[in-house]
Amino acid sequence: MIAVTGANGLLGSFIVRQLVYTKQPFIAIKRKDSDIHLLYDITQHITWREADILDPVSFEEALQGVTQVIHCAAMVSFNPAHERKIMDINVIGTRNTINASLANNVKRFVYISSVAALGRQKDQSFIDETNKWIDSPQNTVYAKSKYYAELEVFRGNEEGLNTVILNPSVILAAADWNKSSGQIFKYVWDERSFYIDSYLNYVDVRDVADIAVKLLNHSASNERFIVSAGNISIVELFSSIARRFNKKQPTIKLNRNLVQFAAFTENIRAKLSGSEPLITKETARLAGTRFAYNNNKITRLLDFSFKPIDDSVSWCCDYYLKHHDKK
Repeated sequence: MIAVTGANGLLGSFIVRQLVYTKQPFIAIKRKDSDIHLLYDITQHITWREADILDPVSFEEALQGVTQVIHCAAMVSFNPAHERKIMDINVIGTRNTINASLANNVKRFVYISSVAALGRQKDQSFIDETNKWIDSPQNTVYAKSKYYAELEVFRGNEEGLNTVILNPSVILAAADWNKSSGQIFKYVWDERSFYIDSYLNYVDVRDVADIAVKLLNHSASNERFIVSAGNISIVELFSSIARRFNKKQPTIKLNRNLVQFAAFTENIRAKLSGSEPLITKETARLAGTRFAYNNNKITRLLDFSFKPIDDSVSWCCDYYLKHHDKK
């Protein structure tokens, strides 16, 4: 029996869909009263168990009878103001999930980490799975949380748990455009004027879900795999989205000083609106940078081909065009 943590979240919901599609038995774990609207159309195929990853007792009970775990419950945020919550959910939550898996003799543990956990050194332009973490101003709070969470996974492996780690880049998905990468599409939809001279490493959520499920029964163990389709300049991505939305694309490039100011004003806007800032002081430091992730290891292992950026952008844009007025 497979268990999916964070099953009602963005990535978790697509992993659940992949398991339903491949007709594999599973349970989906969520907190009590969690929003499950992302799975409203397939609820009849889902067996839910309620548990909180910050409550080790409830989580150990939730994994009873489970032989395989895909752990994707996490808080994705680059806002330093949420540091405590990010660390609690991503690090302590992973620790509790590892401990519960060991207690229940789970046979396979697939952890969804992030390329952020690989770290990045100054002026480094190409990163693969051998990259060594180094404390650096380039590392966000989110990156640190994923790095420390991976240490928990490594510890679990040393204690006898069969583990594998996936490190996806920015996940593009057709979902709520007020969260995660969906904010990129809403930014263009709202015809905002500014853009940063930077690059985005991306991957389609459907590819991440497909790879996670494929690795459940693969022999690879105690290894990590970069899951990234490629990179694209921010201005090129904005242009592609704007063209599909029939919207005016951002045309004013921010220099480093203006990016810092934009991060300040964006933080104020986010506090007033209760949303996540699109630019923070941490992400602003990446302005003007370009680096890429080597995906050769996973493509060779699974003979896998990632979806091209045009397919992912078209899929997302079609979803948003269908679900939002064109006013």
